[in-house]
Amino acid sequence: MPPGLSHIFEQKRIIVCVGSGGVGKTTTAAAVALEGARRGKQALVLTIDPARRLASSLGLKELGHDVQRIPDPVLKAAGELAPGGRLCAMMLDQRRAFDEVVARHASDPEAVKRILANPIYGQIAGSLAGAQEYAALAKLEEFERDPEHQLIVVDTPPTSHALDFLDAPEKLTAAIDSPAIEWFRKLRGGEGSGWSVVGRTGAYVLKRLTKFVGTRFLDDLALFFTEFNDILGGFRQRAEATFSLLRRKDVGFVLVASPEQMAMREALSFHKRLVASGMPMTGFVVNRVHQGRPLHGHLDATAALAAYPPVRELGLQVGTLRIAAEALLGAHFDFEVLAAADHRAVEVLRQAAGEGGTVVEVPMFDEDVHDLSRLATVGRYLFG
Repeated sequence: MPPGLSHIFEQKRIIVCVGSGGVGKTTTAAAVALEGARRGKQALVLTIDPARRLASSLGLKELGHDVQRIPDPVLKAAGELAPGGRLCAMMLDQRRAFDEVVARHASDPEAVKRILANPIYGQIAGSLAGAQEYAALAKLEEFERDPEHQLIVVDTPPTSHALDFLDAPEKLTAAIDSPAIEWFRKLRGGEGSGWSVVGRTGAYVLKRLTKFVGTRFLDDLALFFTEFNDILGGFRQRAEATFSLLRRKDVGFVLVASPEQMAMREALSFHKRLVASGMPMTGFVVNRVHQGRPLHGHLDATAALAAYPPVRELGLQVGTLRIAAEALLGAHFDFEVLAAADHRAVEVLRQAAGEGGTVVEVPMFDEDVHDLSRLATVGRYLFG
């Protein structure tokens, strides 16, 4: 197998970067898409990152819901492009993406207008469990149908638990199709019928609810769920289609982690879930790894420090040099402890990956990755 993740460009069209929040998924996704463009692919990176780091790392002032092409002169800051290579990017607008799904599955255009204008919909589209992840999956499926995109890289949402991305469609449909919402639909009895069919129990409950939220809110709620029921079948169908898409051979999951204990536990848990679900695992990427720098042989740190030209020009006393040398050696020892701990953590992932599995280490950099040249540096570690 070629070094690093180079094999993905011959085998995969869709790369899904998954992992817990704060482990470098956005940077990894951008670096993968950039490398694809440099190798002649028409690459697109889709991010759902509210911190907007992707825009700055790609040399853009801002990034929105519309696909934006990175100018070739800007890309050349990362190296030469192979013929045909280009890079596009977009940042998901959750509300707009959700609106697009509603419009696609509703049978009545007028109902679409009423749903989008309903204040209850505004709350659901922005805060319902799984809505952001579901919108991302829907957008991915839309891009997949466009042959113009030869490589699609998805930066999944930053979540408290990485498994939220796979659970999103089920969570969303379960929330919309809950017994409480079904109760409101039955009480409403269809558009225009008002609350005349509520019965004695329903009337008592509605009377208590009206006291706190008002009749207008209840009308909006019931009308929304009555009309939204028309598109629920489309939501379920899309969820099933997306899961089938994610299991295809030209899709690859890159599991991004960091050496910290919590991130490692999450990565191993997600890996088990991916394997159990039949998702095509491509490899692990471990970011911010401390690289060991062992000292070989006898070292007179005081003499070495005194011989260093910038220090020698200061004309420091031997005692001062000895104190500085001891501090530097102590710092080096601490760094080696961190490197050893990171090495043990990475080895655990190598065991999980198994023989022939891919585990790529990206070292801890002195500065954050915020431009194309540094993204290209990350790519050198990812792809060998």
